[in-house]
Amino acid sequence: MKTFKNLKYLGLIALAISFTACNDEEDFEQFLDEPLMEAVTLPALNAGSADFSNYVALGNSLTAGFADGSLYKISQENSMPKIMANQFASIGGGSFTQPLMNDNTGGLLAGGSPLTGFGPRLVFDGAGPVPITNLNPGAMTTTDIVLNNPTGPFNNMGVPGAKSFHLLAPGYGNFNGLFSNPPSANPFFVRMASSSSTSVLADAMAQVPSFFSLWIGNDDVLGYALSGGDGSNPITPIAGPPGVGFDATYAALIATLTSGSAQGIVANIPDVTAIPHFTTVPHNPVPLDAATAGAVNNAYAAYNGGLLQAETFMLITAEEREARTITFAESETNAVVIEDESLTDLLGLGLPNYRQATAADLLVLTSSSFIGTLAVPGNPLTVNGVAIPLADKWVLTPTEQAEIATATASFNATIESQASAAGLAFVDANSLLNQLKNGNLPSGDYVLTSDLVSGGAFSLDGVHPTSRGYALLANQFLKAIDAKYGSNFEASGSLVDIGNYNTNYSAGLQ
Repeated sequence: MKTFKNLKYLGLIALAISFTACNDEEDFEQFLDEPLMEAVTLPALNAGSADFSNYVALGNSLTAGFADGSLYKISQENSMPKIMANQFASIGGGSFTQPLMNDNTGGLLAGGSPLTGFGPRLVFDGAGPVPITNLNPGAMTTTDIVLNNPTGPFNNMGVPGAKSFHLLAPGYGNFNGLFSNPPSANPFFVRMASSSSTSVLADAMAQVPSFFSLWIGNDDVLGYALSGGDGSNPITPIAGPPGVGFDATYAALIATLTSGSAQGIVANIPDVTAIPHFTTVPHNPVPLDAATAGAVNNAYAAYNGGLLQAETFMLITAEEREARTITFAESETNAVVIEDESLTDLLGLGLPNYRQATAADLLVLTSSSFIGTLAVPGNPLTVNGVAIPLADKWVLTPTEQAEIATATASFNATIESQASAAGLAFVDANSLLNQLKNGNLPSGDYVLTSDLVSGGAFSLDGVHPTSRGYALLANQFLKAIDAKYGSNFEASGSLVDIGNYNTNYSAGLQ
């Protein structure tokens, strides 16, 4: 049993002084005679009908504990499933093993050489996110997928970068598959896989879980969004057989996971365009003085004149001509110039698909380090984002955002219907993120927002939660488990205090 006692009046001393000052002894004595608030007794924690004896978590980076652009040891130790497993431990939960990285630098090596695209974690330098080695040159990546992989089985089967169909794919942990074109393997699963031919789902089922969590599907749309919708990382199709289409793949995952007596919880896909990675960089971040603005306007004069000609020939409307016309001014807030493939094709007139961004466009976070740089050193008329338009990979246009929204809505309908049919607990992660986007999300004494760095919910990559954000998510999962299986994590006061979890880690932590 847990007992918490609260005084009825926290300002007892201050009130006593007030009463004494007024010389109202009778009222003061009456105040002292009033009883203190009765002790609040909370029920003992119980599991309800849930069996947490062997909990296995499946998913992608959000399950693995990925943060700050990398996977590192302390981020894994504060992953959402690990936080949940800690709470399960006192009511029959067993041990929870994770494929921990070797260090808190993050990044991956293969035979001593850095793996491209898997660098160290980000830290805050006072102005923005930078690699840890910028502030701590001695920070070293020591996790090598050839030399020192851990031994499983692992309860945390979260694989950063995994899409839904990857969980079914045999050989997803085959080292040689890293070098095929396109790659057929994932270096994080290479570290974890029980064999070169196994799949994530097979290794999870080999453990005969009594309870599972499945949070998958984010990367099925996120990969497309992170690439600016340039086509290099397409959205997973809705239709198709298991291993191809999302609907059949997700159904196969649920059918397999529930083929025994396992209970579980699933979550849907947040609106990825609402995360700080897409909401931090404004569409108009370019400061220009009068001379530079005039020079750039002169450079675009022929393009603007061509648009007038296209309108005259009725190839475009007056509205499209106006939307595509490029003008700069002496201002701190000039909009960047972007390529937009959804515009009318005017290449017959020698006119590319250029326009200036609007507030409806979303610039990816990484564009902040590219905008304003010079394509030709020393030439102020080659400024990227001004004289040189931003390529498709740097921006999500409204058309691309609509594609993401359509897929997300369809995927989420599938996830919720599958959860309902299988009798599983369900977390509406989409609504949680919208709450963060539209204001804030309180938890205990803390209020989290979706602001990068200061909001507390998102780590420095603008995509993944902080440890505190993962704690907040763990509480939401525990509440959903309460609702489905009759446990009482919330009623017994057994949710975690998110204030015990960091929002950032110093560059000195290795």
